[in-house]
Amino acid sequence: MDIGVLLPTGTAQWGEADDPRELIGFGRQAERLGFSSLFVNDSLISPRVEALTMLAALAPATDTVTLGTAALMPFLRRPVQVAQSLASIDLLSGGRLTVTVGAGFPGRFGRPLYTLSGVPWERRFTRLDETVALWRALWDGADHFHGEILRLDGIPPMTRTFRSGGPPVWLGGATSSALARTGRMYDGWLPYPPDPADYASGLADIRSAAADIGRAAEDITPALFVSVRIDDDVESGRRAMDAYARATYGMPLEELEKIQAVVTGSAAQVLERLGQYAAAGARHMVTRLGALGMRSQREQLERIADLIPAVQAEAEDVSAQTGSPLRTGHLA
Repeated sequence: MDIGVLLPTGTAQWGEADDPRELIGFGRQAERLGFSSLFVNDSLISPRVEALTMLAALAPATDTVTLGTAALMPFLRRPVQVAQSLASIDLLSGGRLTVTVGAGFPGRFGRPLYTLSGVPWERRFTRLDETVALWRALWDGADHFHGEILRLDGIPPMTRTFRSGGPPVWLGGATSSALARTGRMYDGWLPYPPDPADYASGLADIRSAAADIGRAAEDITPALFVSVRIDDDVESGRRAMDAYARATYGMPLEELEKIQAVVTGSAAQVLERLGQYAAAGARHMVTRLGALGMRSQREQLERIADLIPAVQAEAEDVSAQTGSPLRTGHLA
């Protein structure tokens, strides 16, 4: 079981006196505390440190943690340029990059971003899958690519990735189409379902789709994106998470937890809930800290770090009982 953390790269999570350069120290602290991955978000809706820039800064500043996106939206950038950037980060990190991608959502997190990028909203899933296929072709040295949407010839030699074939590429999303596509062509799955039962059923669908084309279950890392806050005073913690939800999404906590995995409460309560996701099959948890301001973020980082051994033990117990091997991002 890998436990990672999402860095607070958005200005909505910073206090007035916070220095964004503290994010490098935050990442180093997470590595020292035992987190196995550092992830960053990607968006044009709210101001934030750009995702690939943040990962490039973290690459030489860290030693062992996986560096990931949760999730990168490729349509915001030119696909060949992104292939070059990702290869460069993979090289600078010594092969520690994992790339989760997504196509955006209807509403303000989708169509307006496509308009800003000059890319049509229609056929966005085909475009996403072709972009990933293009990256992989370029990382393998291809000089052309002929898809339904993307068609390129005479591509000059690209920067090669640290690893043959490039970094693992995961998909975020839990629609029936996303589950089938994950099983067929992606290296991992990073959703955020509010109910662990939905996670289990989604993972079963992915593995069924993978088996249909001869892929093994172990070829796909089952990950989870989950917002977490630990407080001795449960009600105080929920108020703090509500403030986080309103600052980040402009919606109250009771609405956010209907659409995303959110875990709050005492350490014991949080452990129990994360254990349910482990029992559902999650093997790499990317935790988003429900806190505003770097000081509060660091406090929550330490509290969650204290739970890492127990969460990992829960996953080991589940694995022993079910005979299902642990699958971690480092092995993807």
